[in-house]
Amino acid sequence: MLAALANYGSQSLDPIHALLTDPNSVIGLGDGGAHYGMICDSSYPTFVLQHWTRERRGERLSLEAAVKALSADTAEAVGLGDRGVLTVGRKADLNVIDYDAVRLEQPRVLYDLPAGGRRITQGAAGYEALIVSGEVVSRAGAPTGALPGRLVRGPRAAA
Repeated sequence: MLAALANYGSQSLDPIHALLTDPNSVIGLGDGGAHYGMICDSSYPTFVLQHWTRERRGERLSLEAAVKALSADTAEAVGLGDRGVLTVGRKADLNVIDYDAVRLEQPRVLYDLPAGGRRITQGAAGYEALIVSGEVVSRAGAPTGALPGRLVRGPRAAA
């Protein structure tokens, strides 16, 4: 049996609002690894935008609070002081979003890992462009071929 959704014991996401708004919570972190065949954490930023800022009945997050939590707060928590906000001297990686079109697609199972290993993936709509280091790397979900990113190791001080 697969139980892919945690924190849903009351059959409501209402208790999660307190966690999302707690100053000690960091909602912008995710991981990938051996559990790829069980869950797909990579969809949570889109879920935050779609559900928690736009579609939810009940207490919501403001769009500004959600974007800050997914960018600046996360960067600060992991020691990436050179990113997370749009200001002179900082690294300005951007998502250009059609907010009204942001939505998750149905999860899919792929068998494309080494030795035919399985993983769950979930696409998203509403992302018009992804800009990394000033170069457009994706338009409407399609890669442009530009690869300006680089591996980041360790903390980065603010500019």
